[in-house]
Amino acid sequence: MNIMDRNKSIIIALAEDNAINRNTFLQKINLLEGYSLLFVAKNGNECLEELKGLPLHLLPQIIFMDLEMPELDGIQTITIAKSLYPQIHFIVLTIFDDDEKIFDAIKAGASGYLLKHESASILEDAMVNVLEYQGAPMSPAIARKALQLLSRTTADFESKAESSLPPAITEREREILQQMVNGWDAKRIASALGLSVLTVRKHIANIYEKLHVNSKAQIISLAHRNNWV
Repeated sequence: MNIMDRNKSIIIALAEDNAINRNTFLQKINLLEGYSLLFVAKNGNECLEELKGLPLHLLPQIIFMDLEMPELDGIQTITIAKSLYPQIHFIVLTIFDDDEKIFDAIKAGASGYLLKHESASILEDAMVNVLEYQGAPMSPAIARKALQLLSRTTADFESKAESSLPPAITEREREILQQMVNGWDAKRIASALGLSVLTVRKHIANIYEKLHVNSKAQIISLAHRNNWV
């Protein structure tokens, strides 16, 4: 459905399978000035068909994309369209705020992620954010989820980094390795951990053997390079 007004400057489009949601979106866009709605697609396949063969200057600058659609869902559509039309920005419009969909949409190339109940002014702010500032607009609830996801991803990365230390290294040897990286000598480590200097030196010798190194400098270099400590 082509309903473009050529007197307006910013070309946008919508992919949404629900008729009520489509009408609601149109009502909001009609409240705004300076935007031209090029087409409304009912699923991902329709969206890609509408884009096919368009000259560059008529491609929409922003496509608002539903996630749950028949035939070809929003994430699959964004993935395909971004490879064909990298200049188009995609802003997800959804009722979903679960972690997996946020992560998949971002990986697919979405520039923003908004909940469907957002007002016309929020939609306009998001478009300005994307086009003028190359931003990544998100509804507050989505932003919180994204931060939580990032926090968990970082924690998982750090956990994996720690686990990359060879399994032969015991927990006690890990503690001693940490203090060696901090620059402590055997005497200071022994005092901090309540061990004898002889025991600490034995642990250090075991670390050298297990990591196939022969100097403290090599251990420190390995530890930093592999994020062991």
